[in-house]
Amino acid sequence: MAVLFFDIGATLADAHVQPDGSLVLRPRPRVENVLDAFGTQWRKGIISDPGPSLGAAERAEAALRRAFAARFPDEDLIHWGRKNSRTIFDTAAASAVAAGEEDASVFVGEDAQERAFAREAGMRTAPHPVFTRAAVEDRPVLWARITLPDGTGLPELETAASAAEVVPVHVASERLVLAMTTTRGAAALADAGFLPDLRGAVE
Repeated sequence: MAVLFFDIGATLADAHVQPDGSLVLRPRPRVENVLDAFGTQWRKGIISDPGPSLGAAERAEAALRRAFAARFPDEDLIHWGRKNSRTIFDTAAASAVAAGEEDASVFVGEDAQERAFAREAGMRTAPHPVFTRAAVEDRPVLWARITLPDGTGLPELETAASAAEVVPVHVASERLVLAMTTTRGAAALADAGFLPDLRGAVE
């Protein structure tokens, strides 16, 4: 099976520095459900830049353990460093092979340039944890314009999106929301009465 690698900041969690200098990670919405849905049989790793300060990697490691407990047990799959080239992604992909996983690894991160570097290293990518399974199955994530029909509003859309492969990105108007989705997510929205207009792929 593929190893699932995640960025931390703006992907898995929001980072907060405490007065004593320690780091606290607060999981972002839907993240824990995604991680738990894959269970322990799927190996999970980290590719994240903790910053250049002395001890930053150690603080990030400690915060990761506090926030996500046993969800990332493989220390050999935790990679700290800059993501400004394919180098760290090559290292991570090699660590997956060394761990006995021959399938193409997946990198989940919000930054498009970092995802491009990951693809250069042979990884599949996803722009949000919600789309991790789509990446595993090599299904594309698409941009979509979602029209809200009369009688529905943003709360109804949020309810439908939270149960599907849909991530709203921008509220353009009271009746139009821009989102990332898959064809499965779009079908779920249509079943809920919304009107998704699929556009190009999210790179």
